[in-house]
Amino acid sequence: MHYHGKINWIAALSLGVSAFALQAQAFDTSPPPEPPPFPAQGKITYVARDSILEFKALPSYSEPAWVADKFEKTGKLPPLKERLPEEPLVYKIANMPDGAGVYGDTMRHVIGGRPEGWNYMAGQSQGWGGIDIALSECLTRTAPLFQVDAKDTEPLPNLAKGWDWSADGHKLTMHLVKGAKWSDGVPFTADDVMFYWEDGVIDPNVSPLGGGASPEAFGEGTTLRKIDDYTVEWTFKAAFPKQYLYTMAYPNFCPGPAHILKPKHPKYSKNTYEQFRNAFPPEYMNMPVMGAWVPVAYRPDDIIVMRRNPYYWKVDEKGQQLPYLDEVHYKLSTWADRDVQAVAGSGDISNLEQPENFVASLKRAAEPSAPARLAFGPRLIGYSLLMNFSANGWGSPDEREQAVRDLNRNLEFRQAITSAIDRKAIGDSLVKGPFTAIYPGGLSSGTSFYDRNSTVYYPYNLEAAKAALKKLGLVDTDNDGFVNFPKGTAGGKNVEIVLLVNNGYTTDKSLAEGLVGQMAKLGIRVVINAVDSNQRDAAHYGGRFDWAVRRNSSELSSVVQNTEQLAPVGPRTSWNHRAPEGKTLDIMPFEQQMADLVNRFINSQDNAERVDLMKQYQKISTENLYTVGLTEYPGALIINKRFSNIPPGTPIYMFNWAEDAIMRERVWVAADKQGKYELFPQQLPGKPGDRGPIE
Repeated sequence: MHYHGKINWIAALSLGVSAFALQAQAFDTSPPPEPPPFPAQGKITYVARDSILEFKALPSYSEPAWVADKFEKTGKLPPLKERLPEEPLVYKIANMPDGAGVYGDTMRHVIGGRPEGWNYMAGQSQGWGGIDIALSECLTRTAPLFQVDAKDTEPLPNLAKGWDWSADGHKLTMHLVKGAKWSDGVPFTADDVMFYWEDGVIDPNVSPLGGGASPEAFGEGTTLRKIDDYTVEWTFKAAFPKQYLYTMAYPNFCPGPAHILKPKHPKYSKNTYEQFRNAFPPEYMNMPVMGAWVPVAYRPDDIIVMRRNPYYWKVDEKGQQLPYLDEVHYKLSTWADRDVQAVAGSGDISNLEQPENFVASLKRAAEPSAPARLAFGPRLIGYSLLMNFSANGWGSPDEREQAVRDLNRNLEFRQAITSAIDRKAIGDSLVKGPFTAIYPGGLSSGTSFYDRNSTVYYPYNLEAAKAALKKLGLVDTDNDGFVNFPKGTAGGKNVEIVLLVNNGYTTDKSLAEGLVGQMAKLGIRVVINAVDSNQRDAAHYGGRFDWAVRRNSSELSSVVQNTEQLAPVGPRTSWNHRAPEGKTLDIMPFEQQMADLVNRFINSQDNAERVDLMKQYQKISTENLYTVGLTEYPGALIINKRFSNIPPGTPIYMFNWAEDAIMRERVWVAADKQGKYELFPQQLPGKPGDRGPIE
């Protein structure tokens, strides 16, 4: 029996006790406590946006000597100038912390994910940990914006080298990089962009699970058309929606190679969508990319190796084709091992995001002999408890699941849950010291849009939480320590909630286990469903969860990126409230208020108004507990000391992960510090589908 479509027991009870929500004595609120000071945080040096890069032709270009000798001079590759665009993307040396670099060496990553395949457009995960970022290039780029003052912030050009707005602001003409090529030498054109849009973004059968975006991410009624091979035109209902320039960056608008993908798409073949999704498994090597490196070797549960892209379309001001690094490794291990190996020197980079490793990592990095340096950023890593708000069939819930969703949609129930969470204890269980801070939910305290006085915090109050459950008719009728549903609802059984969690991260599991214990004190039985990241994403996007512990995404830390995900502005934008295919959202009044504010923010050109809109958003979101915050803390970038051109103060996560923020294509190693780590020295990617690189 499903309860959507009629007034059920919890809704009826809510109508009968509506005054309860207004009784201040039930749940007192306040701004959250001030976070403890953290002197180990690094400082960011702000620069002008236009000081980072430009597009222009240079008098001459160069590449590694071995590429010229073994491949260009022998006729295996066209001349370098023919491989580059008419006007390459040029990184300005003045913005490079250590200047123009030299060629050679390897960056060794360690990751806990496992690749599903190379069809990023169709939602396949490449294993995370920076792999997809290394392979994919998007229309715009945002990761380096952490070093740009907020007043000057607008996405950087990338595959779209520039854009022009129409006088009325409803049309945006984008100019693509002319002459850029995929790593197999095939030209990148507007056809790649249109295939991605028409047969990916707006095709409802192509899931954006691992990458890509839903059509509403670009605004209702938005269209895209090809003008010529290097020009596309967007049409928006709103005027000057500059916010969508952020949506065109990673991970939402990174086109795949149409000449490889299109023949496998169901519209152009006899394949099913599942066959299209899985047409390029991890064993498929030399997948054409626009990124700096190409996958050339894959050994399951061992390693992914990528070699330099000889057609890469970016250079430095000296005309040296990037990247400087010839090879990139991804050892397939665990996320905790990533930290260990980076600190030990057997790995080169890690986003230190699991607080359980903070103290040991700090101690090792402080030693003079430490191979890696460690720098903390602002508190931008937050964890939230997400409740499934869908009441009209997302994920095909059974009777128990629907009864839980009915509870989730009730404010008094959410107030009881948040008031039963001892956030100080949760933070201390992860790490002692001034790292973690109480996080009520909503915008991260590390973002420039955060306003403490607009943030509503429900302090820990277990007795008030228990009283609220009793008022809602949730009573322990069988004396087993857990409250029951009322008779006639879900069989009158215990209120049992399944908590979805990623088992690849110690932090996620620790938070989940802490919630189980704290909810037991309240009388709520929570059962953990711990799965790997791919299974977690599939269950989450498919609506097959009651609650989920999830690390916050970029919209809560940057606000200006993936802004549509701040609220259910469409049927597929929210992390915890979506509509099944063909149905409209059963949106709650406070969610509609949030969605309206987000849409106004997206369309506003007034910075003062945008700040005020986010204050209003923060108040409504935290007061109504759209998500239930758990804890937040800073992350630290661990990077081997031999690497140059690492921007000071790089956060591990703001607009994107640190792997993108440090701009790996311009990272280099001095000749006297280079190690012998390359597995395929002086080799280049082969043809698509070939086994490995070529000599």
